Amino acid sequence: MEPGPNILHADLDAFYASVEQLLDPSLRGRPIAVGGGGVLAASYEARAFGVHGAMSGWRAKQLCPDLIFVGGHFSEYQRLSDLVMGVIGDFTPLVQRISIDEAFLDVSGSTHLFGSPGAIGAAIRRRVREEIGLPVSIGAARTKHLAKIASQVAKPNGLVVVEPARELEFLHPLPVGLVWGIGPVTQQRLADRGIYTIGQLASSPSDSLEHFLGRALGSKVGALAANVDHRRVQQNARAGSVGAQSAFGKKFPTDELLRAVLGHLADRVAGRLRAKHRAGRTVTVRVRFAGMKSVTRSITRGEPVATTLTLTETAHELVQRALNAHPSEATISLLAISVSNLVDQPVLQLELPILPDEAVRPGSPTGSARWAVDHSIDAVRRKFGRTAVGYAGVALSEHGSVPDEFRELAEHEL
Repeated sequence: MEPGPNILHADLDAFYASVEQLLDPSLRGRPIAVGGGGVLAASYEARAFGVHGAMSGWRAKQLCPDLIFVGGHFSEYQRLSDLVMGVIGDFTPLVQRISIDEAFLDVSGSTHLFGSPGAIGAAIRRRVREEIGLPVSIGAARTKHLAKIASQVAKPNGLVVVEPARELEFLHPLPVGLVWGIGPVTQQRLADRGIYTIGQLASSPSDSLEHFLGRALGSKVGALAANVDHRRVQQNARAGSVGAQSAFGKKFPTDELLRAVLGHLADRVAGRLRAKHRAGRTVTVRVRFAGMKSVTRSITRGEPVATTLTLTETAHELVQRALNAHPSEATISLLAISVSNLVDQPVLQLELPILPDEAVRPGSPTGSARWAVDHSIDAVRRKFGRTAVGYAGVALSEHGSVPDEFRELAEHEL
């Protein structure tokens, strides 16, 4: 028997802006943006004027003079998101939460209780709207990729069910930008070669795609366009790694830029590790060059790391290795740090003073001093907020302009 559209993708519509409109009814139906100097998120009313996330505040105001900027209620984002996930969990235990505002769910074992996948999607949408007050779009399909695309087609506030018999009929006329992994830059590169639809992408030779997109990305998007996706919904388990990334347009990799960006990323990653009383032995960095080519470098140490300065130094060393191996690449557009091979670290075991003092060892004099400073910073931030204290190189850099609360909500454990 052919499997049905039992995988659902639920995606809250314009989540951050919708929450602000829920909290303040006077904002409903009006163009709003969460942020100030820059747009962190925009309502659909603002998007109609071309306003979008990551846009500067002055540009957004140019496009939409009536735009209303509001500050973010970060604790409310998390609370309301958890309520939505609670509703979803009433229909199936097979839920894979992939960010604060979206999740996959497998309802193959629930249809005998709640009806067809379409009926389940409609019931979830109704309950989220009535009980929580937020709009959510849902796509249902046989695979995760199709379900996610269906939820994007369903927006705003809709439901699309893709039956197995019409998968290619649904998929192939759609724009390539809907394929998972294709961003604006890649979409433009495909357009330059006359590839605009998913069907055109599917009919492109795989070796050609791998040649100008890179082997990993070309192979991935080619398979998805051909409707090949064997991934299943996996229940969220304890994270095997923690990561963060920063995209900043084309810039020369000066030492000042590297230290500022990596310091900010390390502050976020190490802080999240310490909040869970964890540390990791493997540090991985990713560098994306201007042409969308990405390289990674990693190192595994005997002792786990969870301190900000040590993680910054390790990441800086790895990024320098990546840059030195690609001297022809003049500019970079993204840096990322992740820490894996995690272990529990509720307390710190100090070393006997018989080894040389090295910061990479947590129990050394320097390592333990960094551990103590970071935990003091964490305590102050818990009481007074993240901006109350921090390392100067991070707090005073331009890469701290987006509130960390927003970054952390938007990111998920990798």
